[in-house]
Amino acid sequence: MSAIKNTVESLRETFRPDQVWPFLAPTNTKVNVDKEVILYVEDVNLSFDGFKALNHLNLYINDGELRCLIGANGAGKTTLMDVITGKTQCDSGSVFFGQNHNLLNKGEAEIAQLGIGRKFQKPTVFEEQTVFDNLELSLKTDKGVLPTLISRLTSTQIDRIDDVLNIIGLAGHRFLLAGALSHGQKQWLEIGMLLVSDPRLLLIDEPVAGMTAQETERTAELLTSLAGERTVIVVEHDMEFVRSIARTVTVLHQGSVLAEGTMDQIQNNQDVIEVYLGEESQEDESQGANS
Repeated sequence: MSAIKNTVESLRETFRPDQVWPFLAPTNTKVNVDKEVILYVEDVNLSFDGFKALNHLNLYINDGELRCLIGANGAGKTTLMDVITGKTQCDSGSVFFGQNHNLLNKGEAEIAQLGIGRKFQKPTVFEEQTVFDNLELSLKTDKGVLPTLISRLTSTQIDRIDDVLNIIGLAGHRFLLAGALSHGQKQWLEIGMLLVSDPRLLLIDEPVAGMTAQETERTAELLTSLAGERTVIVVEHDMEFVRSIARTVTVLHQGSVLAEGTMDQIQNNQDVIEVYLGEESQEDESQGANS
């Protein structure tokens, strides 16, 4: 029995969660932000069956900023996120993470390993697992069968989970099943599931859709607190929420950047006004024809 115990302990040490084997480690995960820009999107084009989803799109995001992307449905917001995270390949252009990582020649897993995390609009938590277990499963560890079976959390990892629980406001719910959380709490948990892997850039898609006013306010506080140490890009349709968090807003239209600036500058931009008034007019005509 002693020999078996020693063997198990040896395996646990070999496969411990904080252990990164040299041949599995990324060759270079350091992000060069000497020019204070963490994301370069330059002259990106993407068409789907003749439809220009992205059209000579140029976007630059500074390291540590919180940027909001707005625009009507079909403006290219989700497609842009798909390209940044490697889910979709663009037709032409360049996308760099810092000055040294070309994202267009990397797969989704490689991009995530570099420190780019994405949260989709609908929460995708493990509802039959506890809040704590959801965060544990999201740690950046070897997910192979053997390492998963025999590994155990280190004190550093437990501290990391505790820190994230405090950040997302769910410390008092750590042993609650995720399925019992409110919609807003599930959104916060999913943000926490990104945070435990310590990403450098967070892409957040419509975080306050379906939330109560109180949850929306708490989400604004959460995302604002994350900026600085991390870079946060938020796609959102709720303009009051955007106003509450954004210093810089980028408006996309037909796959290109239409305008960029503070929320006040955007709301007074004549091009933005004309585009949105034109869309509202078309919707009114469509409703009139169908009535």
